[in-house]
Amino acid sequence: MTISDRIFERLSSIGMTQKRFAEEAGLQQSTISEWRKKHTNPSSEKIIPICKALNVSPEWLLSGVDRAGARKSKAGTDFVIIDKNTELWDLVEQYKNLNKETRSKIMGYVEAMAGVNGCPLTR
Repeated sequence: MTISDRIFERLSSIGMTQKRFAEEAGLQQSTISEWRKKHTNPSSEKIIPICKALNVSPEWLLSGVDRAGARKSKAGTDFVIIDKNTELWDLVEQYKNLNKETRSKIMGYVEAMAGVNGCPLTR
């Protein structure tokens, strides 16, 4: 299965129109139509916007393989895409540099804070 095949399969499975997909991914509708007609794939600079619009990981889009290594016929993923120009990215980068004990303490604090605000954290 090609990248464009996975794109069209995903569009069908989530009920997204080609027009809406083009808008969300910042693409021309004619470009998407060309992928379908000529059985071509998007260029590399379009992969991340496509993944964001379809809510899939780049790994799944490029290979059809999820994180566990199992092939999927329908897209579904445990991955998230985070813009590097955000506070969330900074938080994740800092968290990655912490030791296991400190991470555990921070998760306890986050869970406690989420509970105080009436939205229990689920993992």
